[in-house]
Formats: sequence, structure tokens, C-alpha cells
Amino acid sequence: MIRFNQKEQIIALTPQWKGERLPDGRPKVADKYLEKMRKMTLEELWKPIFLKGYESQFEGDLKTLHNDGRILIGRAVTCTFVPSRPDLHETMFAAGAAEGRKGNYNQWVIDNLVEGDVVVADMYDKIYKGTFIGGNLTTAIKAKTKTGGAVIWGGIRDTQQMKEVEGVQVYYRGIDPTPIRDFVMKDYNDITRIGKATVLPGDIVYGAGGGVLFIPAHLVAEVVDGAAKTHVKDDFGFEMIAQNKFTTAQIDRATWTEEMLDMLTEWIQTDPRGEKYRDLDWSEEYNLARNGDPNDTQTML
Repeated sequence: MIRFNQKEQIIALTPQWKGERLPDGRPKVADKYLEKMRKMTLEELWKPIFLKGYESQFEGDLKTLHNDGRILIGRAVTCTFVPSRPDLHETMFAAGAAEGRKGNYNQWVIDNLVEGDVVVADMYDKIYKGTFIGGNLTTAIKAKTKTGGAVIWGGIRDTQQMKEVEGVQVYYRGIDPTPIRDFVMKDYNDITRIGKATVLPGDIVYGAGGGVLFIPAHLVAEVVDGAAKTHVKDDFGFEMIAQNKFTTAQIDRATWTEEMLDMLTEWIQTDPRGEKYRDLDWSEEYNLARNGDPNDTQTML
């Protein structure tokens, strides 16, 4: 039996997540982490997951509705589309109707959004007749998510109307005036793809500039701490270089020495700029300093 947005399937796809879940089964990353991420850069958040082997979580070949520096953050609601085929459309549309879904496929997804969601739609790079949202649906996204938006590997329309909807950011591939036509939604809240990135329902979407990062939910807490460490090491490192206390080669090493870590942690405890980083645990870094290769010259990413 074909079913869309199935809680059991979502849970099965995200077994590493051990925390609270939304009613549809998606991981519910705590809002406090989303707020912390607003103060971090894309590169700071990208580094920890890249180092863990998650090398297909970023896509940068996208356009943005607004080019004013705003950041898009939220929990992914995924959907995937394929080119139209009459028999498949009949089957999938009937399955949706049996579940009580109304309107077109894209409306099924948007009608079920909740606060904090971001639509992630793979429209197989369809722009002509592939305009996933326009003015009305952007308004609906804002009303339901409050601070959300969309990432669309396809098209949009009504951009003048869309730009008038406050507090929304949309990443997309192209603009076309045609209404959406000739496609089939093959799944909803399942595995999807945005360009080179693989996305699961409940991933945290982080959009900045012209790129979007999809962070696995179970890694968010670790990623936020890792990003905070990168940030404070950068602040401390800039100051040490300016004072000629360390060279750029020393600062850029992947593994810092115990001496450097001692100076860093003292700076965090005594300098007002380090106050918000005082709860970070540096035991792993100290362990690497003591037991790692002293001749390691690999630079930080």
C-alpha cells in the first residue's frame, strides 16, 4: 500500500536520533540549538559534519529570493518529484485522496507544515512548469512555519508577491511564469536530494548566502559545540597572531599543543569575549595534544 508522510518510515530512517520527535515522527531538534546556529557561519557548522564523513550535505548552486544576508534555519520537510507519467499520477493521486489530501501535490506538503519547518523539494531541476511555490503558497508557508521558508531544486513564480511576504527565505534554481504542471510526487518525508546533497526528514536546514547545509539531526548538538570551538579558536588565534605570540602555521594546525590549549582556555576564562564559551569541554582536544602525532602538520579545514 502506498502511503505518504509515514511516521514509522521516518523513525526507521533516523534511528540515531534518541530525543523528542514531532507528531509525524521527525526528529525535533531543540529550539535552543537553532537559535545558537543563527550566530554561526555556514563554514563553522559545515566543518564538524565534514570531518565525520558527511561530505554530501551542502549545495551551493542555488539562487535566493532575498539577498540581504538573512539566514534560513528550520527542520526539513522533504518531498521528491518525478516527470509526469499518466498511470503513476493516477496511482499516487488516488493514494493521497485515500488519505484525505486535497489540492495538488505541493499543497499536500505545505498544508501540513508546522512552526519551524522548512520545505525541501526535489523538483528534478524542473523550472518551466516546475514552479513549486508562488505568492499564495509562500504566504501559507509563512503562516504555518512563522520563520520558515523553502529549498527547491526547481522553479518558483510570482517573485514580486513572494518578496512582500515578511520573514521568509527561499532557495531555488530558476524563475518561470508558468504554473506548476506535469509532475508526480513519488514520496513525502522520505529520503530526498538537493543537487549534490542528501536530505532526510528532520535534518536541520541552514541557508546562508547562496548555499544550503543540511545537518543530520543527531549531530546538531555536537556540531553546534564544534562550531563554537572553531569560532572561539579563530577569535583567540587572530589575537595571538596580531601579538606575534604564535605563527599562522601554528594556529592553522589541526591539533593544537597543550601550551596553546592552556592559553586558549585561560583566555576564555578571563577575557569578556570568551564568556559565552566557558561551558565548552576541551578534553578531547587535550587528549589529541597529548597522544596525537607531534609531527602532524595537517592544517585545519
